[in-house]
Amino acid sequence: MSGTPPPHEQRLRELALLRRVRDRIDREYAEPLDVEALARGAGVSAGHLSREFRRAYGESPYSYLMTRRIERAMTLLRRGDLSVTEVCFAVGYGSLGTFTTRFTELVGLPPGRYKREGGPLTGLPGIVTMRATKPVRNREVRAGGQD
Repeated sequence: MSGTPPPHEQRLRELALLRRVRDRIDREYAEPLDVEALARGAGVSAGHLSREFRRAYGESPYSYLMTRRIERAMTLLRRGDLSVTEVCFAVGYGSLGTFTTRFTELVGLPPGRYKREGGPLTGLPGIVTMRATKPVRNREVRAGGQD
Protein backbone atom coordinates (compact mmCIF):
# COMPACT_ATOMS: atom_id res chain seq x y z
CA MET A 1 0.00 0.00 0.00
CA SER A 2 1.60 3.25 -1.11
CA GLY A 3 0.75 6.82 -0.28
CA THR A 4 1.47 9.35 2.34
CA PRO A 5 2.79 8.03 5.66
CA PRO A 6 0.69 8.73 8.77
CA PRO A 7 1.16 12.20 10.33
CA HIS A 8 3.17 10.90 13.30
CA GLU A 9 5.63 9.18 10.95
CA GLN A 10 5.93 12.36 8.88
CA ARG A 11 6.65 14.35 12.04
CA LEU A 12 9.29 11.86 13.17
CA ARG A 13 10.99 12.14 9.78
CA GLU A 14 10.82 15.93 10.01
CA LEU A 15 12.34 15.92 13.50
CA ALA A 16 15.14 13.60 12.33
CA LEU A 17 15.89 15.99 9.47
CA LEU A 18 15.91 18.96 11.85
CA ARG A 19 18.25 17.10 14.21
CA ARG A 20 20.65 16.51 11.31
CA VAL A 21 20.57 20.24 10.51
CA ARG A 22 21.20 21.12 14.16
CA ASP A 23 24.05 18.60 14.33
CA ARG A 24 25.55 20.13 11.19
CA ILE A 25 25.43 23.58 12.79
CA ASP A 26 27.07 22.19 15.93
CA ARG A 27 29.88 20.63 13.85
CA GLU A 28 30.37 23.34 11.25
CA TYR A 29 29.60 26.52 13.23
CA ALA A 30 32.89 28.14 12.13
CA GLU A 31 32.14 27.54 8.44
CA PRO A 32 30.26 30.06 6.31
CA LEU A 33 26.80 28.62 6.90
CA ASP A 34 23.52 30.29 6.06
CA VAL A 35 19.91 29.11 6.08
CA GLU A 36 19.90 28.64 2.29
CA ALA A 37 22.92 26.30 2.45
CA LEU A 38 21.46 24.39 5.40
CA ALA A 39 18.14 24.00 3.59
CA ARG A 40 19.81 22.83 0.38
CA GLY A 41 21.76 20.25 2.36
CA ALA A 42 18.52 19.00 3.92
CA GLY A 43 16.57 19.01 0.65
CA VAL A 44 13.94 21.52 1.77
CA SER A 45 13.22 25.20 1.18
CA ALA A 46 14.79 27.83 3.42
CA GLY A 47 11.35 29.01 4.55
CA HIS A 48 10.25 25.50 5.48
CA LEU A 49 13.49 24.84 7.35
CA SER A 50 13.22 28.11 9.29
CA ARG A 51 9.57 27.53 10.26
CA GLU A 52 10.05 23.92 11.32
CA PHE A 53 13.35 24.55 13.11
CA ARG A 54 11.74 27.35 15.13
CA ARG A 55 8.76 25.11 15.87
CA ALA A 56 11.02 22.31 17.11
CA TYR A 57 13.75 24.31 18.91
CA GLY A 58 12.19 27.66 19.72
CA GLU A 59 14.62 29.72 17.62
CA SER A 60 15.60 30.10 13.99
CA PRO A 61 18.52 28.16 12.50
CA TYR A 62 20.43 31.45 12.18
CA SER A 63 19.92 32.31 15.86
CA TYR A 64 20.99 28.81 16.85
CA LEU A 65 24.16 29.18 14.74
CA MET A 66 24.97 32.57 16.29
CA THR A 67 24.48 31.15 19.79
CA ARG A 68 26.82 28.23 19.04
CA ARG A 69 29.47 30.64 17.75
CA ILE A 70 29.23 32.81 20.85
CA GLU A 71 29.35 29.78 23.17
CA ARG A 72 32.54 28.61 21.48
CA ALA A 73 33.96 32.13 21.62
CA MET A 74 33.31 32.23 25.38
CA THR A 75 35.26 29.01 25.81
CA LEU A 76 38.18 30.26 23.72
CA LEU A 77 38.26 33.60 25.55
CA ARG A 78 38.26 31.87 28.95
CA ARG A 79 41.16 29.73 27.77
CA GLY A 80 43.08 32.98 27.32
CA ASP A 81 45.66 32.08 24.69
CA LEU A 82 43.96 33.79 21.72
CA SER A 83 43.25 37.46 21.11
CA VAL A 84 39.68 38.66 20.67
CA THR A 85 40.36 39.08 16.95
CA GLU A 86 41.69 35.52 16.64
CA VAL A 87 38.64 34.19 18.49
CA CYS A 88 36.34 36.23 16.25
CA PHE A 89 37.67 34.56 13.11
CA ALA A 90 38.07 31.13 14.73
CA VAL A 91 34.33 30.92 15.42
CA GLY A 92 33.26 32.00 11.94
CA TYR A 93 32.71 35.74 12.13
CA GLY A 94 34.12 37.83 9.29
CA SER A 95 33.91 41.14 11.13
CA LEU A 96 35.29 42.05 14.54
CA GLY A 97 32.62 44.73 14.94
CA THR A 98 29.77 42.31 14.29
CA PHE A 99 31.32 39.75 16.61
CA THR A 100 31.78 42.29 19.41
CA THR A 101 28.22 43.58 19.06
CA ARG A 102 26.68 40.09 19.01
CA PHE A 103 28.87 38.85 21.87
CA THR A 104 27.95 41.84 24.02
CA GLU A 105 24.23 41.41 23.24
CA LEU A 106 24.22 37.73 24.25
CA VAL A 107 26.75 37.69 27.09
CA GLY A 108 26.29 41.13 28.60
CA LEU A 109 30.01 41.99 28.46
CA PRO A 110 32.25 42.92 25.53
CA PRO A 111 34.60 40.08 24.56
CA GLY A 112 37.75 41.94 25.68
CA ARG A 113 36.37 42.49 29.15
CA TYR A 114 35.07 38.91 29.29
CA LYS A 115 38.58 37.69 28.44
CA ARG A 116 40.30 39.96 30.99
CA GLU A 117 37.95 38.97 33.78
CA GLY A 118 38.16 35.28 32.88
CA GLY A 119 34.42 34.94 32.59
CA PRO A 120 32.09 34.79 35.55
CA LEU A 121 32.95 31.28 36.76
CA THR A 122 36.72 30.92 36.56
CA GLY A 123 38.01 27.76 38.26
CA LEU A 124 34.92 25.59 37.87
CA PRO A 125 34.84 22.45 35.68
CA GLY A 126 34.23 23.18 32.00
CA ILE A 127 30.82 21.52 31.84
CA VAL A 128 29.55 23.56 34.80
CA THR A 129 30.92 26.77 33.33
CA MET A 130 29.45 26.00 29.90
CA ARG A 131 26.00 25.32 31.32
CA ALA A 132 25.98 28.32 33.64
CA THR A 133 27.30 30.76 31.04
CA LYS A 134 25.10 29.73 28.12
CA PRO A 135 24.31 32.93 26.21
CA VAL A 136 20.80 34.25 26.79
CA ARG A 137 18.90 36.16 24.15
CA ASN A 138 17.87 39.71 25.05
CA ARG A 139 14.17 38.88 24.83
CA GLU A 140 14.70 36.09 27.37
CA VAL A 141 16.53 38.43 29.73
CA ARG A 142 13.74 41.00 29.47
CA ALA A 143 11.06 38.34 29.91
CA GLY A 144 12.85 36.92 32.94
CA GLY A 145 13.28 40.35 34.51
CA GLN A 146 9.58 41.16 34.30
CA ASP A 147 8.45 38.38 36.64
